[in-house]
Amino acid sequence: MSGCLPSNPWITDDVTYWAMNAPTVAAPTKLRVERWGFSFRELLDDPVGRGHFMDFLQKEFSAENLSFWEACEELRFGGQAQVPELVDAVYQQFLAPGAARWINIDSRTMEWTLEGLRQPHRYVLDAAQLHIYMLMKKDSYPRFLKSDIYKGLLEEAVIPLETKRRAFPFLRKPLHSSPSPALQSTPGEPPAQGETCIR
Repeated sequence: MSGCLPSNPWITDDVTYWAMNAPTVAAPTKLRVERWGFSFRELLDDPVGRGHFMDFLQKEFSAENLSFWEACEELRFGGQAQVPELVDAVYQQFLAPGAARWINIDSRTMEWTLEGLRQPHRYVLDAAQLHIYMLMKKDSYPRFLKSDIYKGLLEEAVIPLETKRRAFPFLRKPLHSSPSPALQSTPGEPPAQGETCIR
């Protein structure tokens, strides 16, 4: 078994672990970068990983897919009052004919989406979002893991040092201490009734 890297903040009062695993960091840890390779969802759920994935998609001229997915997430979890405005903004930017960041979805999904836009709600883009998600998962994500960007991140990732601290700091108390000086017996004097002599 190995200790928590760089240290367990719950027992050492060392906040380095929190700092290195914050939502946004300059240099992620090696364990964090490796976790992005476990699943596509792990990559998208990490703001740092998603940022590097966006850089990769921009080089492949397909960054609009991730931008559309993020816009759908904002619609799904945003405020109810902003739903009609957000739906219209997403449609104009990604789905409308001649849209600046037009996404490629199949005709049936587009038909369902356009039909749902007549009565916009927060889940109206779910079918289109799932289509783009699967497209990125099956096509872009495997290429990202094989790319120089990801390999470079693995090489430059931080490997924290394990701090050697006692696992149970409360055991640092001397074993021969007495809870009260009044209970300590003087040398050669028998302990008082009910008192245990600690040698």
